[in-house]
Amino acid sequence: MAPADLNQLRTFVVLYEMRSLTGTAARLHVTQPTVSYTLARLRKRFGDDLFRREGHTMVPTPRATQLFGPLHEALARIDATVTDSAEFEPEGFTGELVLGLTSIGEQTFLPPIMAALRGQNAAPHLVVKRLDAEATEEELARGAIDVALTVSVMDTSRLWRTPVRGVEYVALTSRAHPLAPTGPDMFEGRRFIRVSARGGHVFPQQALVEHGLLPQVALTVEEHATVPAVLASTDLVALLPRHVADVFCGWFPELLTADLPWPGTSSPVALYTRREMTLSPAQRWFRRLVLRAVSSGEFTDDAQR
Repeated sequence: MAPADLNQLRTFVVLYEMRSLTGTAARLHVTQPTVSYTLARLRKRFGDDLFRREGHTMVPTPRATQLFGPLHEALARIDATVTDSAEFEPEGFTGELVLGLTSIGEQTFLPPIMAALRGQNAAPHLVVKRLDAEATEEELARGAIDVALTVSVMDTSRLWRTPVRGVEYVALTSRAHPLAPTGPDMFEGRRFIRVSARGGHVFPQQALVEHGLLPQVALTVEEHATVPAVLASTDLVALLPRHVADVFCGWFPELLTADLPWPGTSSPVALYTRREMTLSPAQRWFRRLVLRAVSSGEFTDDAQR
């Protein structure tokens, strides 16, 4: 394949990932007219529009979606062949990396990850993208996110996954309004604050429904960061992962945890990336760094797939 054709295919892959002519041009270090010209040639070559503009987004056609996987993997294999991953040195690395986290993840996992980066003397531009459970798998597959940490269970035929931390839920409330001892009636007469399950944390909603507590929900919010200050000043109760509740108790000493009266475990937090052959050396290094920074040590390498 002629070099010009290879460059065209790389433009296609990056445009599929970025969904933006401007963003594609910036990543490839070319002008936007160059990207537009290349897209015109690709459309002629494949006999398809490939991308249609909807507002500010270039939305791929079914034909483009069909082409992306094989072309992305082919280019990744070429890059892996000509680039020795052993040569990657994190010290001085200043490229961009995208980390997908829920609102809980930003509060609990971002501090140790930033500390790990500092320990490596690496200074990438780390972009934290808020995860939407319905979109995360596709964003990982097309390269919009390099590494994601989530309790959502996704199709691993397209992704690499390893669990990093078990999730046990507890009740969190103010010390001024403690719960009754753990038991079937501990939530009688109490009201709850519920957080949107958009990031994948569905256990609280399921538990409230299963145990007939949904009518006792007094407040629904979008962000977990809202929860501790509200609990500290009210008699509301929240159901949260224990590791998150412990962080909140550190911020607000007036908060108190209590064990649940029923099993309170959910799917573990897992680390996801694209499949091995499609990762760049920088992405492999970043995956290792994040894994070491956030792993609780309760899972072995055998869990990786």
